[in-house]
Amino acid sequence: MQVEKERTKRMKKERRIIALFDLDGVVLDTENQYSIFWGNIGKKYHPEIEHFEKKIKGQTLSQIYERFFKDNLALQKTITSELNIFEENMTFPYIAGAKEFIISLRKESIATAVVTSSNERKMNNVYRSKPEFKSLFDRILTADMFKASKPAPDCFLLGAEVFMTEPRNCVVFEDSLHGLEAGRRAEMKVVGLSTTNSKETIKDLADMVIPDFRNYTVNDMIDLLNQ
Repeated sequence: MQVEKERTKRMKKERRIIALFDLDGVVLDTENQYSIFWGNIGKKYHPEIEHFEKKIKGQTLSQIYERFFKDNLALQKTITSELNIFEENMTFPYIAGAKEFIISLRKESIATAVVTSSNERKMNNVYRSKPEFKSLFDRILTADMFKASKPAPDCFLLGAEVFMTEPRNCVVFEDSLHGLEAGRRAEMKVVGLSTTNSKETIKDLADMVIPDFRNYTVNDMIDLLNQ
C-alpha cells in the first residue's frame, strides 16, 4: 500500500494528471430516462428509424436537429420545449461508485472535469438536484464551450487546455460511441463504461472497459496512464 501511495505521489509531481468525465451514463445514471424520451420522439417523428434513441447517443441537441430535423424550426422548438420539461422532472442518481471515485481523485489532488454535450439549463437542473455536484469538479465544460461536438476531439482537448497539460496526461471516462471516439481522437487514455452499450460493443474504442466505478481506483487510473 505504501509503495502504491509513493508511486502515485511521484507521478503527480512529474505530470499534471487530469480525469475528464462525460456526464450522462458516466457520472449520472440517466441514460435510461433519455432513452425513453428520445424513443418516444423517434416513434412520433421518425417511425422509419429503428431505435432512434440509440442513434442520437452522445450528440448535442444541435447535432440531433441538424441530422434529423433540419430546417424544421417549429418542430425543433416543440422538441426543445418538451425536453426542457422532461429534464426539469428527471432524477439524477449517480453511477455506482462514481461519486466515491471522484472524491478519491480530489483527495490525491488530481484535477477533475465534466465534459458534456449538455447545456447550462440542463446543468442547473443537476445542481438543484445535487447541491454538492459542483464541488466534485474543478471545471464543468458544457456544449456551448466548444465548436465541434463529439466525436470531434475538441471538447476533450479543451479539457487538457484549461488545465495547461498535454493529452497524454488525461484519462477520458465515456460511455457513448461518439464520446469514446472523441477520446481516442484526442489521443488520450480512454476508459469505457458499459452502462449504455455492451462491453463487446465498446471494447475496441477503449483502453479498458468497466461496468461502473465500484472496483476502480486511483491506482488503476495511474497504471493505465503508464501503459
